[in-house]
Amino acid sequence: MKFIYTIFLLFIMGAKANAQTPGGYDSLLAKKLHADAYGMKKYILVLLKTGPTSITDKAKRDSFFMGHMKNIQRLASENKLILAGPLGKNDNAYEGIFVLNTDSMKEAGQMLETDPAVHSGLLASELYLWYASAAVQEIPGMHEKIQKEHF
Repeated sequence: MKFIYTIFLLFIMGAKANAQTPGGYDSLLAKKLHADAYGMKKYILVLLKTGPTSITDKAKRDSFFMGHMKNIQRLASENKLILAGPLGKNDNAYEGIFVLNTDSMKEAGQMLETDPAVHSGLLASELYLWYASAAVQEIPGMHEKIQKEHF
């Protein structure tokens, strides 16, 4: 009887330890994020580079880039833009990146056309299909919690 009691206690302790283990597969979250069996999905990675248009009028140029920032915020609020950010100086004239929440090059192109800096030719873009963690989509929500100022 003592042996059965010991086994029972070990079973209960093991079940409790497993219940307290953080992490683990969350099927509802995976479905919400359209994750495949590996927890991944396809996006469009956009490399923004210096475009063919040169605008020397500072006020006009600033207006296009303010529109660029507002467009970033709009696309992010619509869950179409997952990541965006500038790149440091480099020899390839790359200015920044976008990760768009689509696997369609056509849809990505339509999203980019809403960006005044891209539309005007101040920025040009290179698009690539990118396979990455579906959890990348959670970054904008986390960013909202740490951002004190807005553009």
